[in-house]
Amino acid sequence: MLETNLRAEHSLTKKYRKLIWNRFIQAIREYGLIREGDSIAVCISGGKDSMLLAKLMQQLQRITEIPFTVSYIVMDPGYAPENRRRIEENAALLQIPIRIFESDIFRVVDNVGGAPCYLCARMRRGHLYHYAQQLGCNKIALGHHFNDMIETVLLGVLYGSQVQTMIPKLKSRNFPGMELIRPLYCVREKDIISWANYCGMSFLQCACRLTEALDVGTMDSKRQRVKQLIAELKKDDPQVDINIFQSVHNVNVDTVIGYHRGSERHDFLDEYDRQDPV
Repeated sequence: MLETNLRAEHSLTKKYRKLIWNRFIQAIREYGLIREGDSIAVCISGGKDSMLLAKLMQQLQRITEIPFTVSYIVMDPGYAPENRRRIEENAALLQIPIRIFESDIFRVVDNVGGAPCYLCARMRRGHLYHYAQQLGCNKIALGHHFNDMIETVLLGVLYGSQVQTMIPKLKSRNFPGMELIRPLYCVREKDIISWANYCGMSFLQCACRLTEALDVGTMDSKRQRVKQLIAELKKDDPQVDINIFQSVHNVNVDTVIGYHRGSERHDFLDEYDRQDPV
């Protein structure tokens, strides 16, 4: 147990310093994710991303000059016993002091039908905010990474007919005073996978009872198709993923046809007659 934890910790400041640790710090600094006095609930699903995030936050808290507190929370939405046990065992191996609370999300989603992943995600978020707030936290930290962000951009364009991003932090509408942060925002998924393999650990993929019964390899997943599309494009241009990421940091507003902020809609004609010729 001690050997696994030491290997995991040592690798983050040595072998994976540039690929993971530096990019983790980059996101925190660039987007102002952690402030002095923050109390942050790191939300652990049992997957590689959230477990890595927990380890990074644990190490950052030890060395930072900015004082903040961390709680490591795990919501059990109705896991099979073996899945919950794996989360507990992995947390013990990495010496992460988790707090587990329970909900009935899997049962509710199963009864409702429809789009289970979307409903489950929304319900999970609400439960995590509520429990974190009970612990006295003002922020929750999720394990979304660089690839999640660029895939979200393409999903919105190709399937949602809108340009949208997964932003690095946002304020909760339903839980005043609470904020969501994504410290892995600049970390690539392939490097997270490499770290998990280097540590010799096996993390949960998706522990949902609804998807466990399906053949994951043939699931009609829009996100999986977008992931494959990016991989194909990178064969011709290795910078494609970085270009997607940078594009939403560098929007030329003068060329945008239309946009909305909340319910208020605008388009380029609003200012067209007042603009100087180009």
